[in-house]
Amino acid sequence: MSVIESIMQTAAQFLPDKKKDPLIDQAGFVGKPVTRVDAEVKVTGEARFTAEFRVPDLVYGALVYSAIAKGKSTKIDTSRAKAVTGVLEVITHHNMPRMKAPPLANFEDLGKGVALSDLPIMQDDAIYWDGQPVAVVVAETLEQAEYAASLVQIDYAAESPQVLFEAMKAGAVTPHDVMGEPPEIKIGDVKKGLEQASVSVDNIYRAPRYNHNAIEPHATIAFWNPDGGLAVFDSTQSVNLTAHTLAYIFSLKNEDVQVVAPFVGGGFGGKAGLWNHTALCAAAAKVVNRPVKLALSREGVFRVIGGRTISEQRVALGAGKDGRLDALLHTGITATTRSGRYAEQCTFPARHLYGPPNVFIGQKVVYLDTVANTWMRAPGESIGTFALESAIDELAFELRMDPIEVRRINEPVKDPTKDTLFSSRQLVEAYRMGAEKFGWARRNPEPRSQREGKWLIGQGVATAYYPYMRFPAKARVCIHADGTAIVQTPACEMGMGTATVQIQHAADRMGLSLQQVTFQYGDSQLPDTPMLAGGSNQTATIVAAVQAAVEQIYREMLRLAGKRADSPLHGAKYEQVQARDGGIYRIGDLNHGETYSDILRAAGRASVEAEASSGPPLETMKYSMASYGAQFCEVRVHAETGEIRLSRWLGSFDCGTIVNPKTAVSQLQGGIIMGIGMALTEETLFDERRGRIMNPSLAEYHVPVNLDVPPIEIVYTDIPDEHAPLGARGLGEIGITGAAAAIANAIFNATGKRIRELPISLDKLL
Repeated sequence: MSVIESIMQTAAQFLPDKKKDPLIDQAGFVGKPVTRVDAEVKVTGEARFTAEFRVPDLVYGALVYSAIAKGKSTKIDTSRAKAVTGVLEVITHHNMPRMKAPPLANFEDLGKGVALSDLPIMQDDAIYWDGQPVAVVVAETLEQAEYAASLVQIDYAAESPQVLFEAMKAGAVTPHDVMGEPPEIKIGDVKKGLEQASVSVDNIYRAPRYNHNAIEPHATIAFWNPDGGLAVFDSTQSVNLTAHTLAYIFSLKNEDVQVVAPFVGGGFGGKAGLWNHTALCAAAAKVVNRPVKLALSREGVFRVIGGRTISEQRVALGAGKDGRLDALLHTGITATTRSGRYAEQCTFPARHLYGPPNVFIGQKVVYLDTVANTWMRAPGESIGTFALESAIDELAFELRMDPIEVRRINEPVKDPTKDTLFSSRQLVEAYRMGAEKFGWARRNPEPRSQREGKWLIGQGVATAYYPYMRFPAKARVCIHADGTAIVQTPACEMGMGTATVQIQHAADRMGLSLQQVTFQYGDSQLPDTPMLAGGSNQTATIVAAVQAAVEQIYREMLRLAGKRADSPLHGAKYEQVQARDGGIYRIGDLNHGETYSDILRAAGRASVEAEASSGPPLETMKYSMASYGAQFCEVRVHAETGEIRLSRWLGSFDCGTIVNPKTAVSQLQGGIIMGIGMALTEETLFDERRGRIMNPSLAEYHVPVNLDVPPIEIVYTDIPDEHAPLGARGLGEIGITGAAAAIANAIFNATGKRIRELPISLDKLL
């Protein structure tokens, strides 16, 4: 445990139960299915994504990728490339501006920013993975740049790379930590518990590599201002962290770098930290002294941007005949790089879902010479729930018990490993609602017992889990004399509805209409805070910061009104008022108050502005906080061909307050669809002789299409978590968790075959 974590944990012990936020129970815009405020500009094509901005005097960059996984470039011949019409420069490590090696994520000090690898960026001749950028060609047009890039000739001194996961498993090592938590947890004697259990299961579960394929490939436009400052358009999940990272790399002050990302076409973790192309684009702009656009092709995303790690997990469960767990063992081996050192947290669900008296949880890593792995929607929890929830289903079958009942009787009273109370946990209710709506009681538990012609039919279920996160953040709120308000944070909008729900929240918080509130985001020059659109944290993070800023606004408004003896708010204290109808009124007295406009005009003020920080998430130290859910699916498997079709899906979730049902349902459905791809269609094919990705395109890397996806119904408890801002916990990532296990469990119910290796393809069923 770090010093900061220790201090926070100590502080959390004395954290008072704060006053319940009145908005949790208030019937206003929060909870209404408001249409996205950016919907029209997106569907009409008016929204501008990074690669679409028109910058005067713009030129184009194209990358040249290494063709070996380890070694050195001994000679780079750029003569033919430089001879191409329109080429301005070919940049290699020989003429690349000097840059500091980027910093890895340090969530105790984000001042330097976040990169996914701490390797120097094109500063020497060393090659660390197949696909590493080794040259940047800059030309007047994209076509000229790409053609010239194809003419760069490179000689290598190749070394033997370590790229074979199977061969490296025996030498797997225990990492220092797993996302800030200890890599191993021991409670009781798990070996003895398994040996003495009446019923047990013990199996290995495998998942392949997965690659990011957001609808918008990564892109950057960079230009240097005459004063030496750097301006960047970038498809990033954090404008501030990207700005801080670039400032560190180029030895600039944070305020001298501006990063703008008004619209981002999906990220899922792949745009959460800085990758090489962004720094290379900025460096190229410095070299040619013109704005440069560097947009990755789909293949380029595979070469430069990391994805989900390959993994192997062992889950062993032991239980009595009544279904109560006596022992739980969950271990995992994942791959990472020495430059990234990210151990994907596949054991996290097992730490918090079930509470047997004997537990062993442990993770190890192997270091491979590949592009650095990174976060990818519910990064550990997605593959972790595949293994754990498949094993729970296997145990239920051996016990001849309903798998939902096994989960119900093993529902813990408090967090099994944190030993803290749950802030709010309605998982059993989510299962009850889902089972009723899905018609689970009609399911025949006997495999191969349901059939229509040549189609075998089965139903499966699994638990969804994703931890609650909130980061310290700043927000600025300004109320004008005309009754309008502006909320500013450096948030990111990737299509999840952040701008919409924050306008709903701010309007309710200030007693304004939706039309009176503007939400500004996506610019690092807004209040400087290391905000990251990841970990399903952004709603709670921004709400807490806005709440703190609005409180300051109230106090200033009361101060201004209190100067006037004739004001109905004269002498009123903050605790005695509430916002409504465009102003502040005494609680319980509808006639005593003033509008913001009246207060400001009487004071001769054009506006009142406040900037505030939400402070650290002490609530996560005092309570165990997470979102939960139950995934139900029905599959049809052709008895002769093994073809799999999903026919029905229902997700039942407990995520606290649902701030906007329309955007929430869309997010949950999107996560489930990504889980369907994880289970059935997606796999990064990897040449383990050369360390090269072999299917770097959407023609060969198969994401789900419309015909792969059944109707998806979403239900939710909508029970507020009083310890979370607005009562809301995250829901952007939980949809993918449990999805693969639900499919695998349904396939077993349909066919009698247990598939423990993803993706579940035809050959595994024949």
